[in-house]
Amino acid sequence: MARNKHPEETVQLILDVAFRLFMEKGYERTSIQDIIDRLGGLSKGAIYHHFKSKDDILMAVTDRMTAQSNQMLADIRDCGNLSGREKLKRIFKESISRPVQNDIFTVAPNFHDNPKLLFSLLHDTIDEVAPNYILPIIRQGIADGTIKTEYPEQLAELILLAANVWMNPMIFDSSVEESCRKFMVFGQMLRGFGLDIVDDEMLKRLRELTAIYQEARS
Repeated sequence: MARNKHPEETVQLILDVAFRLFMEKGYERTSIQDIIDRLGGLSKGAIYHHFKSKDDILMAVTDRMTAQSNQMLADIRDCGNLSGREKLKRIFKESISRPVQNDIFTVAPNFHDNPKLLFSLLHDTIDEVAPNYILPIIRQGIADGTIKTEYPEQLAELILLAANVWMNPMIFDSSVEESCRKFMVFGQMLRGFGLDIVDDEMLKRLRELTAIYQEARS
């Protein structure tokens, strides 16, 4: 067999196919053979040349999903002309507005069937995003007077867990109405810390994404 002259393209193809299958069927119910069947002629050997196991594929899929998001977070964190409060508002606005969110909500992952994906989300939230991106912004906000808290580390985790987990309809199968009620409570919580950073535009976008998810699930 001829040597693959474009290994990176092969890796990306495998990840594209695996991502959609994991979302559609769940990680546990997706087999290596399922992935092969959608690869257009690539062999099992081609997969194992790049990945030792299905777990390795899962980690690569989640790493790719978070890389672009983390770059956006880093760009906002390092922006020199915004206050801490302004940076948090921009993060929420840009995170919910990203076009890739439509794709994720359309393929309708059910985290009850994807425990490893849920664990990966929680791990990334607590161990990576909170300390490396949100906490420095909160510390800046405390220093510039736009954020009020004596517990910056815990606030960073709380904000992310509420936004990424509690308000995520793919985890709790929330209706549009329930998602909106959670959003309103989330906004009230943030205002208690001096963070009036969520607005009607974000609420409208959350309604849109939840509706996309519920329609895909029906």
